[in-house]
Amino acid sequence: MTEKACRKCRMIVTGDICPMCKDSELTKTWEGYILIINPENSEVAAAIGVKAPGKYALKIK
Repeated sequence: MTEKACRKCRMIVTGDICPMCKDSELTKTWEGYILIINPENSEVAAAIGVKAPGKYALKIK
């Protein structure tokens, strides 16, 4: 299945609805990703506004 990025929260998903924000506005055109494991102690997660562990797109077109 093709990975898509949620336009709202940037989470990378394989389905048709984002499990994080429940949005269905997904795109196949994204570049790069970052894995957030412990968002509570991550400066990177804070900088991009991520509050849950997961795989997130860096750039969404």
